[in-house]
Amino acid sequence: MTLAELQHDFRAWLVETPDETSGDTPDETSADPAPRPGAHLTAGLAVYRNNYHAQLAGCLEESFPQVRAWLGDEAFTHAVLTHIHSHPPHAWTLDAYAGDFGETLGALFPHNPDLHELAWIENALAESFVAADAEALPLDTLSSIDWDSARLRLAPSLTSRVATTNAEAIWSALQEQHEPPESEMLADPGGFIVWRRGLVCYLKQVEALEFDALHQVQENGSFAALCDWLVERLGETEGIEQAGTLLAGWLSSELIVGVE
Repeated sequence: MTLAELQHDFRAWLVETPDETSGDTPDETSADPAPRPGAHLTAGLAVYRNNYHAQLAGCLEESFPQVRAWLGDEAFTHAVLTHIHSHPPHAWTLDAYAGDFGETLGALFPHNPDLHELAWIENALAESFVAADAEALPLDTLSSIDWDSARLRLAPSLTSRVATTNAEAIWSALQEQHEPPESEMLADPGGFIVWRRGLVCYLKQVEALEFDALHQVQENGSFAALCDWLVERLGETEGIEQAGTLLAGWLSSELIVGVE
């Protein structure tokens, strides 16, 4: 056997599930789901197999503490093992492994949008923390800006998604170790936004109008275009007033980090 063949076989042994190699049915609750090594692999190599699964499980446990609290230990462990069986690491850093855990939760719990949104919140906060830095915009420079031609630059750490449940309230209660509210659908869907100011990440639930307005800025950047879009939706007086309100809020929260 060549070194390349040995390496390929060893990797397959680490990542494949029992039914893929031996015909056995995988035990979803087992902490040792990998198949037995081939004849050329010794029993002593089990330490690598155990370490592989323990590291991946530990990564997901650390990345999703509130999902674990919301699901319960047994259901969360089942989801973790399912994910490890079906999603080998795909990047050079273990930090990226948590990124698609939401897909596994969506497949296992298709009728729990609160869980899907809670998982997105936890992953978005983690990704926002390691996003590119940006300096706050000095407010004393705003008076000289020509707003008719101004283009707004949003924080590089900003990420968002549609909100359909009270997952933000659930996450906040769990984070503060309070009794979380019962899951419920929002009467009017809006959005979740996550961004970082300095070394602190923020989560905010916003109404649909602000959520859509942020997407307008992300796609276009033009403040004049944003005003036109708001006027079209709300009328001239209310649209211009809303544009000023949104701009002031985004500047104070450092969602806008540049005006060009």
